[in-house]
Order: sequence, then C-alpha cells, then structure tokens
Amino acid sequence: MWLIVQLAICVLAGWATGQIMKGGGYGLLVDLLLGLVGGFIGGLLLGGLVGSSGLVGIFIVRLIGAILLVAVVRLIRRG
Repeated sequence: MWLIVQLAICVLAGWATGQIMKGGGYGLLVDLLLGLVGGFIGGLLLGGLVGSSGLVGIFIVRLIGAILLVAVVRLIRRG
C-alpha cells in the first residue's frame, strides 16, 4: 500500500513540476513520467538529508527531485 502512495505522490509532484516550470512543456504524460523518475531521485538524494516526515514533507522532497530532473533535461535538450 505504501508503494502506491509513493507512486501517487511522485505523479502529483510531476504534475506540479509541469505547472511550476512553464515554457516548453513536454505534455501531461511526459511531465508525469519525469515527476515519477524525479520523485524517486529526489527521495534518494534528499530523503536522508531532509527530515521528511508526513505526506507534505515527502511531497516537497519529491517535487524538488522532479524540478531538478526537468531542469537537467531542459539543459540537455538545449545543448
């Protein structure tokens, strides 16, 4: 059950990332996939550093990871 909650939080973080980082979006499906991958990256990188307690803390960590991933993908696409 916890895995389903984590997946839902990552997808929500992907949607929020698409809303935050306007300009040259990738579309809903790709934003959600980037949020999923970025959310797991954020959890791996920041999960131990940030005391993410509760769903809001977990969402913030996942959101930061998704934003970082989208920023890196945009840099690579421009390059």
